Amino acid sequence: MSGAREPLSVVVITYNNADTLERCLAAVDWAEEIVVLDSGSSDATVEIARRHGARVAVHPFDDYGPQKQRAIGMATHDWVLNLDADEVLSPGTRAVIERALTAPRAAGYRLPRRERMFWTVQHRCSWRNAHLRLFDRRRGRMNDVPVHAAVEVDGPVRTLWRADFVNDGDGDIATRVDKINRYSSGMVAHKLARRQRFTGLRMVFYPPLFFLRQFLLKRYFLNGWAGFVASAIGAFYVFLKYAKLHEARRLGRR
Repeated sequence: MSGAREPLSVVVITYNNADTLERCLAAVDWAEEIVVLDSGSSDATVEIARRHGARVAVHPFDDYGPQKQRAIGMATHDWVLNLDADEVLSPGTRAVIERALTAPRAAGYRLPRRERMFWTVQHRCSWRNAHLRLFDRRRGRMNDVPVHAAVEVDGPVRTLWRADFVNDGDGDIATRVDKINRYSSGMVAHKLARRQRFTGLRMVFYPPLFFLRQFLLKRYFLNGWAGFVASAIGAFYVFLKYAKLHEARRLGRR
């Protein structure tokens, strides 16, 4: 690698993430700065963050977008890598990021994400959704989508396909189902505000189409029964979103 790269701040928000934070921070200990914004953890989360040299602050949690934006504002470097506390960079991703930051040609970079599928990790040859996580904070900020808030940047975005990270959060089926129940409830107000139409038709037809897209087109079948279960739960999440939206509209009419 020729030339000096842009210094990097890694930004993580936490709440009782002692089970996953150690691996998350160990994989980014090469960054110039680690910022952890905690929401009042009662476990060893803050202790783990400080052991990894992170700059730690505490602020009550209001929502994902505002909390992430608050943490991004704490960073001292222009380039930020935004991670969740249960996400771990894969081996080799550091080198890809450092090459990109040697002479950045975009306002932000997407990194493919592999999911933990209960008893296994997503196969590299199944489709990996890419998420904008590495960006110039002078040109980007979190949007206001509830639950699934994400970074948006003013400028070109590229995908670093040779890099990826693993979402290590859902270690069993019960955890995944509990999460989609919470997330689907959190999306109701947002969908009501967007006045999405044809809720009933979406509720009937979109879940099976989603399953087929995940399991076949995105090659989740490469993950065996774990891929089948993940595809089925994803389809159920789609169903829940529109079922709860339909319910909210019916109750509103009363």
